[in-house]
Amino acid sequence: MLYITGFTVYIESNSSKPEESSSMTLHIPRISGIDFAAVGKQLGYLEIEHSDNENDASVIPSPIAVISGGDGPTVLLLAGTHGDEYEGQILLQELIRSVRVDDVAGRLVILPALNISAVREGRRVASVDGVNLNRAMPGRPAGGPAQQIASIVSEELIPMADYVMDIHSGGIASEYVPSAFVYLGPTPELWAEKVAAVSAFNVPYSVAVKPMLKAGSISGAADLAGIPMISTELGGRGTVSLPILNRARAGLRSLLGHWGVLKDEPNPSDVTGTDGPIRWVELTAHSAVHSTMAGLFEPVVSLGQTVSAGDVVARVHSVEELDRLPKDFHSPVDGVVAIVRHPAIVNVGTTLVNIAVDHGTTPPEGNHVPS
Repeated sequence: MLYITGFTVYIESNSSKPEESSSMTLHIPRISGIDFAAVGKQLGYLEIEHSDNENDASVIPSPIAVISGGDGPTVLLLAGTHGDEYEGQILLQELIRSVRVDDVAGRLVILPALNISAVREGRRVASVDGVNLNRAMPGRPAGGPAQQIASIVSEELIPMADYVMDIHSGGIASEYVPSAFVYLGPTPELWAEKVAAVSAFNVPYSVAVKPMLKAGSISGAADLAGIPMISTELGGRGTVSLPILNRARAGLRSLLGHWGVLKDEPNPSDVTGTDGPIRWVELTAHSAVHSTMAGLFEPVVSLGQTVSAGDVVARVHSVEELDRLPKDFHSPVDGVVAIVRHPAIVNVGTTLVNIAVDHGTTPPEGNHVPS
């Protein structure tokens, strides 16, 4: 684990601060090296305090970039919330390097490796605290590393944003259909904003889930703050899919153009490489198929496959009992295979696949709560 006690700041600017804020600065105590009122490109760090047997009063640096071109919306972009999800980390690193100040109308606040300790380890959660950052909102300023990051995101960064995106993939444990991922609701106005953002991002699927699906999630924190937000699930298996990365790369810039923060971006309908309308699917309380035995998981269906209730979707083979027949697991509902587990070793209670209700090209009602 790398700890640092100082920070390097890089500022690129082709103009001074806007006249109305020329004598103003906006510093957040727990974010080093960033003046949020300044026009330009700045690189800094979240100061995540941590002490252990080897380090006293040190910080774990979670990198942040702010690119501001002056007046316009503020967009908060996050990746690396889980350390084993890579497409978003690559996309945001590219964005930081490629976007010029003159390209921006407003402000981009970008954190490509939010849970830096987990990112370094390539794991969903970091060994330093074992906390799932996407279940830690609103966090605690005096808590462990993930709790501190959660506090900064929920108390400082989300409130200053007009729009939020948190880029996820399936990680080591699973693979998703390439999708936007949105919480239903919580108001008709916010839901309409989310649907429009999904259309602009323009990947093959959009996975909808019930309002406030997971306690402590970033999506839930944005909903509570009344800020439009979409997340993603871009493949998985703990690797990077080139086709999904390329599709999301075009979609991200299209979305930022839709939100009005990047100038001269193409209309979503003009983005090349699209393959038809977005397919809306919904995860419900009945979607998950859990194993009731330990052994080796054999997927019997493929991602995106349409299945009917009762179809065999997974099979588990015993490891030790050589004369034991494998056990079949069946789809609980009609729908689409939205998530498939990746590691073959499973235990009782492991989720094997998830079957999502298929809404076709029509978004579900924003105030609908799945049964």
